[in-house]
Amino acid sequence: MSSPLLALSDVRHSIGSKRILAGIDLSLEAGRIYGLVGPNGSGKSTLLKILARQLTAESGRVLLEGKEFGEWPGRAFARKVAYMPQFTPATDGMTVRELISLGRFPWHGALGRFTAHDRSLVDAAIARTELGDFADRPVANMSGGERQRAWIAMMLAQDARCLLLDEPTSALDLAHQSSMLSLLQSLARERQLAIVIVLHDINLAARHCDELFALNAGRIAHRGGPDAIMQTDVLQAIFGVQMGVFAHPATGNPVSYLL
Repeated sequence: MSSPLLALSDVRHSIGSKRILAGIDLSLEAGRIYGLVGPNGSGKSTLLKILARQLTAESGRVLLEGKEFGEWPGRAFARKVAYMPQFTPATDGMTVRELISLGRFPWHGALGRFTAHDRSLVDAAIARTELGDFADRPVANMSGGERQRAWIAMMLAQDARCLLLDEPTSALDLAHQSSMLSLLQSLARERQLAIVIVLHDINLAARHCDELFALNAGRIAHRGGPDAIMQTDVLQAIFGVQMGVFAHPATGNPVSYLL
């Protein structure tokens, strides 16, 4: 078995006197897509921010490729891990190509020369996310689904090994939600990426993720493949409401519903 790309051991975090995460252990391998699920306030976004080094864990160990997070210089870390927050920053009149090109910053810095190799990676990211017709458009003029694809393309141009996304489907319609998650699922396989996504929709998570980590009150209450999590007793324990599960007649995938 290969060593994990990212690993957390007994990670804890508080804000003031309020415990947000308590005793988190997990490992993430390349080529797989992971879903962080659970009720509001369970610690999902905080955990993702710790993985992205946007927050420093109060205690415990966080390793990237077997090396402590604190031992990684900033640009070296950014070459390995890409992060998309729930609310993406303003694009200030940038075109899609300009936004995607920012993904190359960790590789050459603010004063470095943008090389032919950089351009080829940007072009490849545009092609893979099917944004060729939008490349010279202002990002602000795009639909929500198109903007999200542009941010994913920026992460691809960054050429990172781990992609972290906080609720990337929250502002999208059903078609764009499924399209985005299918794209990420394919990218995990094609590029041998570890992808971690915070999702509120347990059915979307079960359909597109290889493994689910269900948080409740700052702890990982349950973990496993979709079939293990999509059980009535497990879902009730996670979300605190009665839920039923049936097999989708077309795909056989488990689908949950409120009772």
